[in-house]
Amino acid sequence: MRVALVYDRVNKWGGAERVLLALHEIFPQAPLYTSVYDAQNAPWAKVFPKIHTSFLSGGAKSRFAGQDWICSHHEWLAPLMPLAFESFDFSKYDLVISVTSEAAKGIITQPETKHICYCLTPTRYLWSGYDFYFQNKILRFFSRPIVSYLRNWDKVAAERPDQIVAISTAVQKRIKKYYGREAKLVYPPAGKFQISSTKPQTNYFLVVSRLVPYKRVDLVIRVFNELGLPLVIVGTGSEERSLKKMARKNIKFVGQLTDRQLANYYRRSRALIFAQEEDFGLVAVEAQSFGIPVIAYRAGGALDSIRDGRTGIFFDKQEKEDLIKAVKKFEELKFNAKIIKENAQKFSQKKFESRFKEIIKKNL
Repeated sequence: MRVALVYDRVNKWGGAERVLLALHEIFPQAPLYTSVYDAQNAPWAKVFPKIHTSFLSGGAKSRFAGQDWICSHHEWLAPLMPLAFESFDFSKYDLVISVTSEAAKGIITQPETKHICYCLTPTRYLWSGYDFYFQNKILRFFSRPIVSYLRNWDKVAAERPDQIVAISTAVQKRIKKYYGREAKLVYPPAGKFQISSTKPQTNYFLVVSRLVPYKRVDLVIRVFNELGLPLVIVGTGSEERSLKKMARKNIKFVGQLTDRQLANYYRRSRALIFAQEEDFGLVAVEAQSFGIPVIAYRAGGALDSIRDGRTGIFFDKQEKEDLIKAVKKFEELKFNAKIIKENAQKFSQKKFESRFKEIIKKNL
């Protein structure tokens, strides 16, 4: 069977990229198609036998002037993304799997080629996150024609896959709400880490996240500035400089880590702080795989992966007072690491492969 994988853009590392690598394990010979590819910031992609890029990244040719800017400012190219993905030719494949939170689902395939879309979420800045991304009234006003065009195209694009698969029940509901389609549910797999048998001393709380606005790391910093408890923040992003200025001495930034380094931070933490609303949120499962509980905002994918009072606790509002109460409540509770690890096993690579192959079999 000839298989191809499609992904919105290859220029960073995060939970979605782990999903792509999980599919690569199932289909190691499948090439990857994407709008833009930044090899320097996405070294993980080198495992793919071939990466096909759109005209936005110079196609199959080498780098060209301006490509670095395009890779780091792709959000300005949103109006061109439909054309970028519609320009690919998939006529020689039996199966194409798109992994997308934006335009990759809009590829055009022939009737004999099956297209399964693994939907991370309906395009966030057009639908569920529109108010967040367009808070500025001037930006909202002048972007209306473009947003209207992209919304219309996005709905058309969502009709193209033969099957849509959601990563969480929250995303499943969004697909129904915005696209009017029923979606199957397959939870993404957590990363694989080397775990030491020794029990480390736990003495800090942990955040693992890209440092961008919707992740709400600013909220966590304000809370831990007040509480004075030790906090370690793993990750980089556009807000890194401003967040470091906010943070007091009890808060440590360690940047981007290898999986081995990240594993050591997970193992030594008291709890993961998960203050954002995520489509699924693989880091919450990763923490649990080490027996570490999660203090999470009660929304999105966290509702699928965390058992309240058993593998973590929830707070209801993304406000300082609510998170402070949750941290104080956490310190009064005891958690069973065995129960937490068992819960994480529901999101294993093996279960992901089994469920995904089931869906493929039904569609071929």
